[in-house]
Amino acid sequence: MKKHNYSAGPSILPQEVFEKASKAILNFNDSGLSILEISHRSKDFVAVMDEARSLALELLGLEGKGYQALFLQGGASTAFLMAPYNLMKENGKAAYLDSGTWATAAIKEAKNFGETVVVATSKEENYNHIPKGYEIPADADYFHCTSNNTIFGTQMKEFPTTTIPVVCDMSSDIFSRNLDFSQFDLIYAGAQKNMGPAGTTLVVVKEEILEKSGRTIPSMLDYAKHIKAESMYNTPPVFAVYVSLLTMQWIKSNGGVAAIEKLNDAKADLIYAEIDRNPLFKGAAAVEDRSKMNVTFLLNNPDHAATFDALWKEANISGLPGHRSVGGYRASIYNAMPIESVQVLVDVMKALESKV
Repeated sequence: MKKHNYSAGPSILPQEVFEKASKAILNFNDSGLSILEISHRSKDFVAVMDEARSLALELLGLEGKGYQALFLQGGASTAFLMAPYNLMKENGKAAYLDSGTWATAAIKEAKNFGETVVVATSKEENYNHIPKGYEIPADADYFHCTSNNTIFGTQMKEFPTTTIPVVCDMSSDIFSRNLDFSQFDLIYAGAQKNMGPAGTTLVVVKEEILEKSGRTIPSMLDYAKHIKAESMYNTPPVFAVYVSLLTMQWIKSNGGVAAIEKLNDAKADLIYAEIDRNPLFKGAAAVEDRSKMNVTFLLNNPDHAATFDALWKEANISGLPGHRSVGGYRASIYNAMPIESVQVLVDVMKALESKV
């Protein structure tokens, strides 16, 4: 029986990506070698890395606009410190928007490098909305935000206009919606939410903002060095990069980011409509800031939890419990989640009405 995987990450990937990746584990490109054992310097894998970097820029509409794409290790957690290491000047400062747990983690790292101004926070309301109406100091070296908050189910719908470089953590909504990505100077995204397996992080950076901090940066944390080495400064996470490439190829073959966005809108509309219609449930996030990737919701009566839990488990749904910071439930409906699976969850929510 099919499992409907609502895990927040590592998360669902397209079925055809699993099939192609499984074949490559046994025999990659008819080489007689597994993708898990080939040299990262081999012609076959260099072609994978080159296409992955190129396709990332293509999907984001950033080809020929002064950007470079990298596939690195360390996850977004390492990117939290790489951003200030590369962009915050000595005796400089950075501006951060605090919209959730991962934004808080990024702020913590930035404080190790210099003055870190939190321009706004929604912490007092348990991050149930995206802060708005804040001012970004013009003398900051950069502004950092988190586009989607997996734990709390909120998502930025608009991004501020500023004269300083904009850095965005897009780990949980990369390639999910059409934006003017040229408004960002640095984007980073851990693969395991919406692009591939854990083990690699996509970094897209405008070259002109680099090598201006005046800092001595350790080689492994220096974006410029990784660019010069064409994302091969050290042995890359070969399999994670390959699966990320397969996922990006799947996105392109399905009409690109704009087409994927339409599907994501339909999935989000379907489940939020049921949350708002069904008197047994309520959304956890402010309506205007609801995430289209991570849907957080609660039971109005906690006594119904045992019945609801039994229903969704019987329907072969997996990964639905919410994060302990919010409670309730979290349905992560990333790019690869089919709308048919969302309908299964909606049907279970409707079924609960007849059980209580």
